[in-house]
Amino acid sequence: MSRRWFNEHIREFVIFGLKEARACIFAGSFFVLLFASNHIPLFGFARYDFLFLAALALQAILYFTKVETWDEVKTIFLFHIIGLCLELYKTSAFVGSWSYPEPALFKIATVPLYSGFMYAAVGSYFAQAWRIMQAELKNYPPYWTTALLCSLIYLNFFTNHFVPDVRLLLIPAVFLLFARTDITFVVTKHRYSMPLALSFCLVAFFLWIAENISTFWGAWQYPDQVHIWNVVSTNKITSWFLMVIISFIVVAYLKHYKTVHRIAAYTD
Repeated sequence: MSRRWFNEHIREFVIFGLKEARACIFAGSFFVLLFASNHIPLFGFARYDFLFLAALALQAILYFTKVETWDEVKTIFLFHIIGLCLELYKTSAFVGSWSYPEPALFKIATVPLYSGFMYAAVGSYFAQAWRIMQAELKNYPPYWTTALLCSLIYLNFFTNHFVPDVRLLLIPAVFLLFARTDITFVVTKHRYSMPLALSFCLVAFFLWIAENISTFWGAWQYPDQVHIWNVVSTNKITSWFLMVIISFIVVAYLKHYKTVHRIAAYTD
C-alpha cells in the first residue's frame, strides 16, 4: 500500500464526511436550535413555538441562500405532512406511544407543529445527499413495487396497535426487494458503490442516536422517560429503519418523476 494511495483515500474519506455534514445542514441546524432552546432566555415564549418559528426561519434562510432548491423545499413540506399525520395518531389518547409535555400555541390537538420538521429533516438529508453526491441507483426495482412497499410500511405504523405488527415481514421484504440494488455516489472524482439496504441500516442507526439526543433535550418523551430519562429502546431502530425506507422511496420516486417529465418535455 503506497503512501500516495493512503493519502488519497484519507482525503476522500474526509471530503465524504464534509459532504455528509453538508447534506445534514437542515437536520444539524435543527439540533442546534433544539439544544439552544434549553439554554437561552425565551421570555415566556413557549419552547415548542420557538422551535417551530425558528425552523421556518431556517428553512427560508437555506432557500434564499440557495443552499436548498425549491424542489427540496417542496419535498421537506411533504415530509412535514407525512410526519404530522403519524404524530397525531401516535400521540392520541387511543395510542399514547409518546407525548409532548410542554405547552404550545402552534399545535394541532396535542402535537406541536415543530415536530413535523423532525421528519422533514430526514427527507432533507436524502434530497441534499442525492444532489451533492451525484447519487445514482443500479438495478432499482420497478417503481410500483417500491411504492407498494412504502404504502404498506406507512400503513403498518397505524395498524400495529390493533392488528399484528407485520414489520417482521416488511423488513425481510425490504432486503429481498433491494437485494440487487446498489447506490453509487461521487466524492471527488471516483464513483463508489454501496448496497442500498446497507445504507438504510446505517442511516437508521444514526437516527436512533439522534433520537436519544432529542429525548434527552426534551423534544418529546416516551412513557418510560416521564420521570427520568432512559436510553431509547434499540427496538426503535427497526422503526427508524422502516421510516428511512419511506423517506428514501418518496425521494427516489420524486426524482424519477421529475426526470421522466424532463425527458418527455425535451423529446416534445
